[in-house]
Amino acid sequence: MTVLVRDLAPGDHDAWRGLFHAYGLFYETDLSDEVLDHVWSALLGGAIRGYVAERDGAVVGFAHARTHTATFAVGEDWYLEGLFVDPSVRAEGVGTAIIEHLVKIARWEGGGTLRWVTAESNATAQRVYDKLATRTTWVTYEVELGD
Repeated sequence: MTVLVRDLAPGDHDAWRGLFHAYGLFYETDLSDEVLDHVWSALLGGAIRGYVAERDGAVVGFAHARTHTATFAVGEDWYLEGLFVDPSVRAEGVGTAIIEHLVKIARWEGGGTLRWVTAESNATAQRVYDKLATRTTWVTYEVELGD
């Protein structure tokens, strides 16, 4: 089956919301309506770029990405905030199609590097990513700034 990856559109709301909620649950986070609404607003407002993958007219995956000025190259660097594929179509090339689409756009826009992280335990995704990108030795740190 052919996978079409395209910009997220307002009509994708319900399908995106279901997938994004499932994404949160995959990472053991039950996203509140407030968070879902906040992210949707950021996607429609352009703060984050949103993409969806369709197969047979149904939205079966999404990606969220942002850009920022590169500091080790001329242009924009890309950061993949999140990528999720409906479990019913995993291992059918949807995740690969999404990443290849982002690479194509980033290259067309003159970007420097596309980066992302995944959970150390997400071996399924890593098998896909290892075919598409270079695994780095960088270690990620974070500080929660909320309540």
